[in-house]
Amino acid sequence: MGSFLQIKIYRHKFIAYVIFVVAIGITLGTLTCAMLLNQWVGNSRIEAANAFSRVENELQYDADRIEAYMQRIYSNTGLMDDARSFLSSSAEGYLTSRLQNSQFSQPLVSFPEDVKTYLYSWAQGEITQISTHTDKYGNVVRFNDNGIASFTFGLPNTDEAFRDTLMKGFVYRKKLSDPTSGPQEFGELRFLVSSEQIFKSVQSFRLGNAAAVSPSGEIYLIGSGPDRDLEELSRLAAANGRSHGIISRGVLKHIFFVSFPSTKFNFKFVSIIDLSMLIRQHAGMLITIFLIVLTAMISVLLLIAYNMRDDALFLRRIIQSIGRVKMANFTPNRPARYRRNEYGMIARELDDMIQQLDKHIRNEYLLKIKQQETEMKALQRQINPHFLYNTLEVIRSTALVNQDKDTADAIATLGTLYREIVKKENIISIASELELLQKYLEIMEFKYPERFYYQVNVEPALLLIPTVKFWMQPLAENFFIHGFNANHEFNLYVVNGFEAEDCYVLEFVDNGCGIPPERLRTVRSTMSNHDEPSSNSIGLRNVYTRLHFFYGDGFSIEIANNEESGVNISVRISKEVIEHVQTDDCG
Repeated sequence: MGSFLQIKIYRHKFIAYVIFVVAIGITLGTLTCAMLLNQWVGNSRIEAANAFSRVENELQYDADRIEAYMQRIYSNTGLMDDARSFLSSSAEGYLTSRLQNSQFSQPLVSFPEDVKTYLYSWAQGEITQISTHTDKYGNVVRFNDNGIASFTFGLPNTDEAFRDTLMKGFVYRKKLSDPTSGPQEFGELRFLVSSEQIFKSVQSFRLGNAAAVSPSGEIYLIGSGPDRDLEELSRLAAANGRSHGIISRGVLKHIFFVSFPSTKFNFKFVSIIDLSMLIRQHAGMLITIFLIVLTAMISVLLLIAYNMRDDALFLRRIIQSIGRVKMANFTPNRPARYRRNEYGMIARELDDMIQQLDKHIRNEYLLKIKQQETEMKALQRQINPHFLYNTLEVIRSTALVNQDKDTADAIATLGTLYREIVKKENIISIASELELLQKYLEIMEFKYPERFYYQVNVEPALLLIPTVKFWMQPLAENFFIHGFNANHEFNLYVVNGFEAEDCYVLEFVDNGCGIPPERLRTVRSTMSNHDEPSSNSIGLRNVYTRLHFFYGDGFSIEIANNEESGVNISVRISKEVIEHVQTDDCG
């Protein structure tokens, strides 16, 4: 290595290579770590969003239960009378009132027992307290962890038991009025949903540290004991105007937070992620990346040093050969091991020049250059559409190396779809056309994970029917352009195929937003009257024209909206037409 560093041009070049390789290595390593950290933070953010959605769903579910129970009270006269009796200021008053209102011909209805049966048990212990209130006092029914009820009568409305706090839970208030005596209210029902029970359901999520924060600054830590530092961080995150961000607590202490305001109650759900803790949790992967980058940099620098050392040796030999020519010294030089690069060629040619002079050098050197140019042009003429296949395969391999199997599968599917579109004949079977459609749907399933699903249910009798290539995909594409809802959790596309009495039927059904009636009439008119297609229906018109050209009058397309949602496109092919087409193919 010392020999080439003694040459100024190589010394400066090697220093430049070292700076470049180290800079590239540090940049790639930093970008890789930053992308991984961003992915980990993003995963935590998604987990927090799912947990918050779970909390909101639980609160909405409890609200629906309570609303259903209120409807039960209003629809049951006996239950309404017992709820009115429960407004008495004492247990004796309650029992006396319910006995006075009872009728010997009807069974007694117990409001507390009914509450336990239809709310506590139904809500799986989330609703832990129900109270009835007048203007001055309230009566309470509490349930312990075993579902055993306890009663307290005549508590003032200002009592601690009725104070709304985040630590205790969330209160639903419902006014009581007797429909038989007019709309005048005679009391109020309050339902307490336990914070412990609500937030217990999200402790299985990988949230890091999470809390619920009220506007008054009250904090409920989810899944952890008292922690002043965590409470302060939660309070700062909730007070921050952004939905997510970073809180700095020193040079090396950075906290990522994400907060979601509740639409059901006045509180914010906050998830706290300690970035330094996140890095420590994934230290093994980060060290592996560092070692890989360091090994790559060292390997590249060693390879550069090795090449420069050999190049420097040949450069010295070239200089020596030129010097011998200048001195008219044509004696043979000692044999050398020539490298297969420009320096080796020059050194060899210079040694030959000493023996054969300038003419032989020019002939041999120019001949080799021309030969290389000819080979390069021949290679360039071989470039064809396989370049796209190979490029997709390289991208897929890179995704597999990076352990991104979903991306690799999507790229492989796209490459296969393109290859089959190019290779397949214009006339193919229904089975082959369904294969092309399924590859397209697999790509869309990758594009909308957990949002899009599809089914293909086609009877074997239809699979060998000949058809034109690539007409099913535009029908599916219409669904993604006009009917697909990316915000909907369940977008479905179904392909059904079955044999009827005199025809074969293919149905393409989705659960999208459907087609407006006026637009549907326009589309039907365009196909039936062979009108000039508009820009909005050119894909469907193209499908209709191609299939009509292939099958003739024994083919039809029906388009209609489903009763609930979405569109149903029904393609009917006459059996007589199929027999004629198959006969022509055999002929």
